[in-house]
Parts: sequence; C-alpha cells; structure tokens
Amino acid sequence: MMGDAASIARAVAGGELRASEVLEQTLQRIAERDPALNAFTALTVARARDKARRIDALRAEGAPLPPLAGVPYAVKNLFDVAGLTTLAGSRLLASQPPAAADAVLVQRMEQAGAVLVGTLNMDEFAYGFTTENSHVGPTRNPHAPTHSAGGSSGGSAAAVAAGLVPLSLGSDTNGSIRVPASLCGIFGLKPSFGALPRGGSYPFVYSLDHVGPFARSVEDLACCHAALLGRARPVELDGEPPRVAMLGGYFEQHAGAQARRAAQEAARALGARDQVEFGAAAAARAAAFVITACEGSQLHLDHLREQYEQMEPLSRDRLAAGAMLPAAAYIRAQRVRGLAREQARQLFERFDLLVAPATPVCAQPLGSESFELDGRRLPTRANMGLLTQPISCIGLPVVAAPVRGPVGELPLGVQLIAAPGREAVALRAARLLERAGLSVVRATEDMA
Repeated sequence: MMGDAASIARAVAGGELRASEVLEQTLQRIAERDPALNAFTALTVARARDKARRIDALRAEGAPLPPLAGVPYAVKNLFDVAGLTTLAGSRLLASQPPAAADAVLVQRMEQAGAVLVGTLNMDEFAYGFTTENSHVGPTRNPHAPTHSAGGSSGGSAAAVAAGLVPLSLGSDTNGSIRVPASLCGIFGLKPSFGALPRGGSYPFVYSLDHVGPFARSVEDLACCHAALLGRARPVELDGEPPRVAMLGGYFEQHAGAQARRAAQEAARALGARDQVEFGAAAAARAAAFVITACEGSQLHLDHLREQYEQMEPLSRDRLAAGAMLPAAAYIRAQRVRGLAREQARQLFERFDLLVAPATPVCAQPLGSESFELDGRRLPTRANMGLLTQPISCIGLPVVAAPVRGPVGELPLGVQLIAAPGREAVALRAARLLERAGLSVVRATEDMA
C-alpha cells in the first residue's frame, strides 16, 4: 500500500523520497494490480517521468516545492489530457483528435506539483452508476472483485481504494462521485455547483455537472480540493462541532438496514440530536431525472441519429427516451428544483450539516439488474443514486465518508451535506468522524 498524498509530499519536500522513486513504485503497483481491477484506460508514463524528474531537479537546487510535489494522481477519462483523445468512456470519440491542452483542473493539479499517471474507466458519457463499460470492460470493486465499483466515476474510486494512486479526479452529475466513494469505502467530495471550473471536461448535463476529488483521508481530500481551487493551503480542519441533524423521511425509507445504521452512527458521533425531513427530496430526484434526460439527450442527438448501434447499450435507450420529452417537462423540473433549493435553505437556517446515507445498499455483483431494498426489487442502474440525486439537483456540497461496519460487510458511506459554499463544514465533520475511528478506509485484498 502506498502512502497518503500529504505524507508523500512531505517526504519529497524533505528529501526523504525522490519523486521519481514514488512514480516508479506507483507504475509497478498499477502494472501488478490493475489488470484484475480494470481502473485505468491509459497511462501517461513519459509525461509522468518528465514531471517527476523536474520535481527532483527543483529539490536538488533547493527551490521551494509546490504543495503536492511528487504525488501521483489519475483522472476520469472525461478530463482533457494533452496528447490523449478524451474518450468520456465511449468508443464513439476514439477517432477524435488528441486534446491540445489539459483540462483546467488538470492544469491546477500540475501547478500544485502532482504527477499525472493516467486516465480512468467510467460509464459511457457518465450515464450510469456501475462502470460496467461494454467497450473496455467493467471496473471491479477492490474489496470484492465480482462486484461493482459504482459509477460513473468507478475507475477513479477503485484506483484510490486499491492504493494505486492516493488521489484521483471524477465528476458527479447525479451521484457519480458519492456512489463509488461509498461502494469502494473511501472519501469523495462533490463541491457546490459551479465552485470548480469544468473547462476541458466532457459534459453530460450542463446544469447538474460537478467535478471533484477522491482520497483515502480527509487531509488528502482537503489538500486536493485546495489545489483544485488554486490555493496553496487547504482549509483548516479543526474547529467547533457543527449543528448537525440527520435526514429522515425519504432518506430513511430508501435506505437498507446497513445504510440506515451507518447514517445513525455517523450522526450520533457528530452529536446530532434532531432528525429532520427534506420534504422535497422525492420531487427533487424526479426533477433531476427529467433534467438529466433532456439535457443529456440533446447533447448526444447526433450520436443517437447516426451511431446508435455503437453506443453503450446500457444508456442509449434512456438517452433516446429523453429526446422525446416535451419542453414543458423540463421547465417544470427546473421550477421544482427552485422549490427544493428553498426548502434546503430553510433547513440550513437551523443546522450547519445534514447527515444521510450515500447509497441504499452496498456494492452489488457485476451484471445485477436489480437489488433488494426492504423486500422490494429495484433496478440497479437507476436506483444506486436514490439518495444522491435529490442533493445533486440543488447543487449542495457533500463529502462522502466511509463508515466502519462489521467484519465481512462490504463498505458503505454517508453523505455529509452542507449549505452552498460551505465545503469546509463538511470536511471538518468528516475529520471528526475520522478521528473518532468511525470513518476508516479499509485495506483491500491483493488482486494481482
């Protein structure tokens, strides 16, 4: 298992490790473990070695190093990487020319000294929750190779959970950071809508898309978030406990026993005394479905008309259906979104943080068409986002944090939800859970 990002950066800055050594160990680990995991879709070896050499040269000269100097990372393959074709999980884009420049967030990671080692698997066009990509194969959960890593940023979560890289970048439209973070047992951050620039990332739903990081610790998550913001220093993680409430109602009714228990334990550890309801949750989720279908289908109309047979079978029918929705449905969904946002604002007048399960159940076997939730059978690909979609719809910042469970259970996490622009509140709450020993990233079995 490799070290965490903060430790690597400190060791490189202090001369205890060379960036080139860290990189070669990373590449060896990827070569040994990724064939079984299938998280990576491309490696950027020459670029990474050049970057590591330059960092080592700076260190030898005694020059100050940037905050993430020598830290390996990888990105979901919808981020532009100069010299690589941006695939967004689809073979339809394979014939496109390589990207001329890095995405904005890749540029910021480069400026922070991080070393890009490759791109990561995802659901085609980010439309899915399982990363069962029919073009390059599924990404497997590091804790259970026969199970899904979640999606659509499944490669990003699995690579971090398996210790291949300490940091990765993904995207979240309806839960695509929080779902795989929960199922793979790591930390993920969906920032406030619009907080991070999306330039150079392949879009899915313009009015819902978020981009953000994955990590194995809260310190690493905060350091990466700072780099993505273009800041030299991360947010201070120490502070007074926030006013916390647990979300009940919809979020209790649509969670299995393990998910409910995780949320209850997290809320209790954070000192929550109240359970409240976000009454617009079901309507917000429905609105997110409509907005996703309408905007996503419009983006891919040409693909639907000209290359339907080459598209991912798991998503093309949903995109085609979305193209037939009337404009009135889209307008109504946006109105519902506004009402839901106002309800959330009222909750945040009373509380700083809301706790909810991140996924209704833990990771399901690959190929599962449905899962059982309290005696009901629900379609897997549509419903792993049951608990994340209402929050995506209104753009709130969320840290997905793992919650320690009984031995033998697959990982499962919670959502730590804050008011717009209050990412620091969610990060500090995650740090409290981590220090209490409740948010623990488990070791994974060797899959080589």
